[in-house]
Amino acid sequence: MLLVLSEDHKAHLSFLTKADGSVIEEFGRIALEFLRKGANPKIYEGAARKLCVPVGMVQHGVEGLMFLMTESSKHMISEVDFMDSVLTLGFGEELNQSLLQLYMQHKHQVRCILSQLLCNQPAYHNLEWRLDVQLASRSVRQQIIPMVTIRLLLTSYDANSTHSCMDLQTDPSTLLHVISTLEAALAAMKTSHARRILRNIK
Repeated sequence: MLLVLSEDHKAHLSFLTKADGSVIEEFGRIALEFLRKGANPKIYEGAARKLCVPVGMVQHGVEGLMFLMTESSKHMISEVDFMDSVLTLGFGEELNQSLLQLYMQHKHQVRCILSQLLCNQPAYHNLEWRLDVQLASRSVRQQIIPMVTIRLLLTSYDANSTHSCMDLQTDPSTLLHVISTLEAALAAMKTSHARRILRNIK
């Protein structure tokens, strides 16, 4: 699998052509820190002073390198595919080898960091529902207004496995529309196109 890099990413990474192996290694370390703790302007300023370049150039270089590392690690692309992907950047052989070495050294660490960054979304636990029908009101003696009340029980798989509930209320026609939309989404997930996408994002 080859990575598809946009023109912006190529422009950000073009800064690396002026850097040697030690600078690329340092940028790789900064990119990993970016993934763990977020952006740190002071680190950018320090690197910019050492290289005598604008801070924005350093920041874009780190962000471009981080994108290259995260996408390559996420898809666990092979050495050959990685080299073929960076060839589109127009770098020299020495720089390509430095990037490959950086990727091979840190790909498992990057995947570990990415797995920790995933949001812990609550999961379905149980569902309770009730159908209420309003037959009359003070202004209208004869009427039929059905409403469906739903209590969705959720479980968060954190350290304490906490439970929460969400109360929803809707009319039957809206509920039928939601059901048909979800069924269409489930059917789309079974298509070969969706399965190919899922294989690439795991």
